[in-house]
Order: sequence, then structure tokens, then C-alpha cells
Amino acid sequence: MATASIQDTTLLPDTERLLRWPGLAIPDESPTRAWLAERLFRRTVRRLPVRAAFPGGEVVGAGGPGSPVMRIVRPVTFFHRLGIDAKIGFGEAYMAGDWTSRDLADLLTPFAERITTLVPRALQPLRRWVDAARPTDERNTVEGARTNIHRHYDLSNEMFESFLDDSMTYSSAWFPAGCDDLHAAQLRKIDGILDLAGVDADTHVLEIGSGWGALAIRAARRGARVTTLTISPEQRTLAEQRIKEAGVADRVQVLLRDYRDAQGQYDAVVSVEMIEAVGDEYWPTYFATIARLLRPGGRVGLQAITMPHDRMLATRRSHTWIHKYVFPGGQLLSVPAVLDNAAAAGLDVTDRHSLGSHYARTLRHWHDRFAANADRVAAAGFDPTFRRMWEFYLAYCEAGFRAGYLDVWQFAMTRPA
Repeated sequence: MATASIQDTTLLPDTERLLRWPGLAIPDESPTRAWLAERLFRRTVRRLPVRAAFPGGEVVGAGGPGSPVMRIVRPVTFFHRLGIDAKIGFGEAYMAGDWTSRDLADLLTPFAERITTLVPRALQPLRRWVDAARPTDERNTVEGARTNIHRHYDLSNEMFESFLDDSMTYSSAWFPAGCDDLHAAQLRKIDGILDLAGVDADTHVLEIGSGWGALAIRAARRGARVTTLTISPEQRTLAEQRIKEAGVADRVQVLLRDYRDAQGQYDAVVSVEMIEAVGDEYWPTYFATIARLLRPGGRVGLQAITMPHDRMLATRRSHTWIHKYVFPGGQLLSVPAVLDNAAAAGLDVTDRHSLGSHYARTLRHWHDRFAANADRVAAAGFDPTFRRMWEFYLAYCEAGFRAGYLDVWQFAMTRPA
């Protein structure tokens, strides 16, 4: 254990601003849970290559002088938040300024690498009484999905422009060997999905989840006809503008429509990181809809973020910080869940490959761009608490991919003729 004092000049959000974020300024309290949370936290960091620096100079952790530092600014509120609900409180404590770090992803990665053992086995059965259940109003019904998507994708096109590349692609890139150009890597990823789906000049493509139009534009430039679906009005407006500016509006139709309401027959169906917003209740419907819309012999290109199957089963009903602040209604699949649901819908998986390490690099690019454009984000109306929230989200995800806890796959599927 080190004893040197560690300084950090990060400014804390003020109380008046936090009052606009329910629960952040004045957290719930539970002395017993806070006591237990502190002991579990200290036990954990003593085994990690990090340092937790407390007021007064105490430093706990197995990390050496160059290891990531977590500066605990307000220990009392920090441990109360952890004790009440660690899956939400840890991120909220960062948003509120109870703790801070100069390199979040480096700090969070060792935690992500040991996520299954952070809570001692003897205490794991207590989770059923501690973990918050997912709100029933976040179910991904047709109306619920619109509300959930609105809370994320309709935040502000300007905010998303602040950290995405020129293609406005909000999913994992695929970096060519020896190249760290994010834009080139995003185009390579899109081409990979289109290739898996066999998209060419004779193809009528259905895209489930328009994003801001990058994939539709790329497919149209191959000569394909594209019907693309979104339930985000903000995305649809900018996607149509970008499609028109790209000169392919005659080949692309953007519909404000839920995937369950789609009609027609298509040669190919593509969907990039939209399935994470479907929810396990509707996974069978999602795959059955793809099979219904795909002509016999047609092909599918699907990109999906995954987690280990056992962890998916253990956490599928948990309400986490990501759900509360970033992706309400979101749920990751496992590879077996993709394979099983595809098979049940009559789709054959013919190819797949992992891009997990590429997502870690993508997220680092996004984090650096977001930080560099902090003034632009502020000008778009987002306060420092939101910016800390978004920084934590990007770093939290990067750590998950760096640790291998999260992965992302491209799948090729066919509907037998």
C-alpha cells in the first residue's frame, strides 16, 4: 500500500447544477450498505493494478507509480451510492464528482477484467434483493421502443457530430492493418456487412436501423436499391439530408417505421448494432421478421454486440447505469442467443467474425474526439454533468471491449431457398 498524496485538478460539478439531475445532488443513504460497500471496494482494489487515493493522503491498491489513479473526492457519498446500488451508483458517483480519474478507460479495464469476481461468491445470492429491476415502462413494445430510442438518438445531431467521423457511423469500425484512420475503418466495416449480405447492383436491400444514412449511401453507390427504417425523427431528418447530398436519393427510401411493421420482400437484409435495442422478449420477433421479409435464398448481414452467455443469463433482468442514463431498454445478446434465435426463425448462419478489439479502438477515437470538442458539446446545450456522463459511458464501454468481456460480431445468414 502506498501513502503518497495524489493530486488531480478536475473541477467538480456544483450542487445547483446537480439538482437538475434527480438523485445526484442528494443520494439515498444506507449506513449498513455503505459500510459493506467500502469494505468490498477496498478488498477489490487491493488486488487490482490501480490506486485509489483518499482525502488525507491514503492510497490503496496493488498498482505501482505508473498505474491508473482513482481519486476518491467524497468518500461518504461515494460509498452510500455504491451501497444502495453499485451497478448504478458507481457511474452516478463519477457524474456527481464523488470520484474522478485522468484516464477512465485505463482505470476501468482491470475492473472489467474481473467483473465476475468483484462480488465475493458468498454474497452473490444477495443480488436478488439488492439489484434494481428494469422499469416496466422500458419494455420494447412498438410504443416503448420509440420512447427508448428517443431518449438516446434524439439527444442532438450536433452532439453526435462532435465525436463521430464524417460518415456519422455510430458502431464499431474495422481498422485495416497498419491504419488508424477512423473514417476509413468505418467504411471498411460497412463494406464488410454489405459483402456478407451479397449486396450489388441488382439487390433490393432492407436496412433495419438507419443511423444517419452511411450504410444506405454506401449500398446505393454499389447500385442497390435501399429501403431503410428508423424510429428516430432526428436521425431520419439528417439521414435524408445526407442521402440527398450524396446524390443517391433516387435509390434510397428512409421510412420512420418500426421493424415489426415492415412489409415487402427483399434480396438482402442488413442491420448494424440495432438488435441491442430489441430486448430478449422480442428477439424471436426480430429474427422472424427478418425471415418474413427476406426472399428465399436471400442473405443477411448482421452486426451485434455480445457478452458471455452465462453473464447474459445472470444479468438479463438487472437495471444498470447504462440503462438508466444511456440506453433504456437495451440488452446485449450472446453468440449462442444469436445462433439459437436465427435457427428458430429458419435462418442459417453461414459466416461470422469478431471485431471486439476494433471496437475498443473505435471508442478511444470517440472519447478523444468528444473531449476535444467539449466546447461544441456545451454550445449544443449539454451541461458538465452530461459531459461527465458521456465520458464515463465511452470509457466504460472501451474497458469492456479491452477486457474481452464485451465483443462485437458480424454474422452472415441466409434464408434457404
